[in-house]
Amino acid sequence: MTDFEPSRIRVVLADDHPMFLSGVASLIGETDDIEVVATATSGARALQVVAEAKPDLAILDIAMPEMNGITLASKLSGERNPVPTIMLSVHEDRLYVQQALAAGARGYVLKRATSDNLLLAIRSVHAGGIYLDPMVASQHLAAERIVPAARDNLRRILMASLSVREEEIIRFVALGYTNKEIAAKLAITSKSIETYKARAAEKLDLRSRAKIVQYAVLRGWLHSVA
Repeated sequence: MTDFEPSRIRVVLADDHPMFLSGVASLIGETDDIEVVATATSGARALQVVAEAKPDLAILDIAMPEMNGITLASKLSGERNPVPTIMLSVHEDRLYVQQALAAGARGYVLKRATSDNLLLAIRSVHAGGIYLDPMVASQHLAAERIVPAARDNLRRILMASLSVREEEIIRFVALGYTNKEIAAKLAITSKSIETYKARAAEKLDLRSRAKIVQYAVLRGWLHSVA
């Protein structure tokens, strides 16, 4: 018998659904090599608990109040002592995966995946690797080829300067308002709405309402989206 005992992988969990958060924490608690050292139900709180707990990695949902998971991953990866992150999300669309990797996330796991996938992701990322859920990996190029293009795309989007009116209209579009309804709210013509919307879509390269909604989630405008 030896006195040496391998240290457990210390993780922080962040998700704005308490029941889901509790379930994941219980799952991880059943393992011998991983432990949950803190949880949070908002992005801003997650940033605080990561600073306090100093975990080996953080598991983040994308849509959280106060700060979304993409922004949080970017902050954590840019710190002096970067904290590796894994996104645990319902979103399978390529945009979310690319944005997560571009922000510095080292793993992407779907919430509908098996528990083994999440545990494998934790162990892989802690060992210095990158983990993509098999359900999304088959739809994408290898991670080392995704990241450069995704990083350039994210940088372009973040640098795109929308006017106050353009941002206001894009937000309304994401919320499901028609041009006529937006025009009535802002007391301008439907033609003007279309012009502002087209300008914003061109700057952000968002060619459909679905992409506009995804952008709104990443910006933290739609906290109710899972």
